[in-house]
Amino acid sequence: MRPPRPLVIGHRGASGYRPEHTRSAYELAISLGVDAIEPDIVATRDGVLVLRHENEISGTTDVATRPEFADRRATKRIDGVSLTGWFTEDFTWAELSTLRATERLPALRQTSATFDGTEGILRLRDLLQILDAGAERTGRAISVVAEVKHPTYFASIGIPLDELVADELKRWDEGDRIIVECFEQTVLDEIRERGVRGRFIYLLEARGSAPDLVARFGSKALPYSAQLTDAGLARLAKHVDGVSLDKALLLRPTGTDLVTRAHAAGLEVYTWTLRPENRFLAPERRIGKRAADWGDWRVEFGAILGTGVDGIFVDHPDLGVTARAEVTGET
Repeated sequence: MRPPRPLVIGHRGASGYRPEHTRSAYELAISLGVDAIEPDIVATRDGVLVLRHENEISGTTDVATRPEFADRRATKRIDGVSLTGWFTEDFTWAELSTLRATERLPALRQTSATFDGTEGILRLRDLLQILDAGAERTGRAISVVAEVKHPTYFASIGIPLDELVADELKRWDEGDRIIVECFEQTVLDEIRERGVRGRFIYLLEARGSAPDLVARFGSKALPYSAQLTDAGLARLAKHVDGVSLDKALLLRPTGTDLVTRAHAAGLEVYTWTLRPENRFLAPERRIGKRAADWGDWRVEFGAILGTGVDGIFVDHPDLGVTARAEVTGET
């Protein structure tokens, strides 16, 4: 069932104002009026679900400065990409809990970076408690949009994210506040089969193919573009409740048509990620020369909402709430 108005989803919390996936980022997002919060979910060696943008954590924690963990630095291949750094699956939760969070984009978000080192890493269960407390405080039912990261990779090393995520979510809610999303349809099917009640959203890039399909079919994997044809959308609608699209797809002249076709297939449509800084805006919406300066975000956010999407992922929740009000006429 499509939401009655577009959802404003705090992307990793209020990650435009505080280091992402921290308690303050989540609590600020709730205070700024989000309908839901999106965490990225990875796992530790001992099977604890933790909230980080990626399983490689040198860009979002102080791990690289910690001499006791110097020997954990490694090079791995994750979804076809070679990465060097420190990975959550090489730590226990007890070890990770000693790290401090840092701003992922310090050159761009210098104000947020002043909060570096003030907070630790959270688990999925910690966020779910924050959502409950926020709902009680505000009187709003705040949902989780749980993004499962790299499930094929984690399965290959013996960490079943489908099982771990399903167990955590089933303990928390009956499904009214649960949305699960992933770039891999396989894990969405697996989590649903494990009895999680909620909505399941398939993430699609503007180019390339899904990691689970690449793992299975290699160069013959179906590209995302083929999944966005009428036939592809109809196939997806048999398995998922919606799709979440790279905003670049909606900024094209065919953006509204894509949303209309997805709705016709019975799918909800979400998009990521709306940000006000010049670096992330379409060239014609940039103001000034500095990447960190805010450009004409109102026009871009409004154009995306004007396509008829059912939800937007935003780093600055107050801007998403404002843009929605301007488009829908809310007061």
